[in-house]
Amino acid sequence: MAETMKAVQYDKYGGGAAGLKHVEVPVPSPKKDEMLIKVEAASINPVDWKIQKGMLRPFMPRKFPFIPVIDVAGEVLELGPGVSNFKVGEKILGLLDFTVKPSTLAIILYLHISLLVFSNKLNAHFQNGGGLAEYAVAPKAIIAKRPTNMSPAEAAGLPAAGLTAFQSLKSAGVKFDGTNKSSNILITAASGGVGHFAVQLAKVAGLHVTATCGARNVELVKKLGSDEVLDYKTPEGAALKSPSGVKYDYVVHCAPPVLWSVFEPVLSDHGKVVDITPTMRSIFSSLIKKVTFAKKKLAPLFLVPKEGELEFLVNLAEEGKLKTVIDSKHPLSKAEDAWAKSIEGHATGKIIVEM
Repeated sequence: MAETMKAVQYDKYGGGAAGLKHVEVPVPSPKKDEMLIKVEAASINPVDWKIQKGMLRPFMPRKFPFIPVIDVAGEVLELGPGVSNFKVGEKILGLLDFTVKPSTLAIILYLHISLLVFSNKLNAHFQNGGGLAEYAVAPKAIIAKRPTNMSPAEAAGLPAAGLTAFQSLKSAGVKFDGTNKSSNILITAASGGVGHFAVQLAKVAGLHVTATCGARNVELVKKLGSDEVLDYKTPEGAALKSPSGVKYDYVVHCAPPVLWSVFEPVLSDHGKVVDITPTMRSIFSSLIKKVTFAKKKLAPLFLVPKEGELEFLVNLAEEGKLKTVIDSKHPLSKAEDAWAKSIEGHATGKIIVEM
């Protein structure tokens, strides 16, 4: 195996796509409970370039230069000590990350509102990066074996967005064991990275799905399983009103900020909104709902990967019940194009970089 690899990194905050640099760096070595992966594909998420903009300053990146991206698919090349559930040569997909301890998390909660975690958990997962490279090391805990019916690009697009969609639904109160007492859900930005997975997962859970998206993606979102689709630019779409007049028991909000006054009229008496991109306003609204014990609720979500969840999604993909929609594919040599496309917004599904 080569001692060096091609990678894409940045060495300071800011710069956007122009700030990315193509470099040759040493191949990393796996430590305890890690494995070395030959990366076949990686997926860019908005948080990747938001970190570059300084959203997590001074906590992320931990140091410069920094190789971004956490969603990867590839082949296991080497196992570190303590890894026994994978074999060299196996095809995998998963996340590259690290754990922030409670004391650090507390500081982030106060200084970076967008990363607030309203839960009882003491640890949260933040990305360590490394995906935009020919090789990467990954922790065994959030890696899954890749089904044969998933391409590297499809597999790389699943982990972060799929897990965010899954946890958003669970946070809203959706169950996947057939025991849901409520049935109507609204999913905004349903053609995006998180939204298109949320639609499919909601149908797996047996829900009636109303979705919003742009006019060009209406047919796609219908094919994903939505029962009703709203063009968000129409008056009805902006008001989030169901064409059939149903009230929503659950809302997974993946779009830009919307005032609580827009959500409230379309919610059922015990409806709950889960916001995956919370603002200061929505966080305060959430706190008020909690302290006043309001029946209608609003909750921010921050992804905290849990054991077994990625495997659950992979099993659905293997059964053909969960598919990754790919917006575009870019070679590593053109990673800056993929980066720029993500920054521009309005991607349909996932943006992939292939090695």
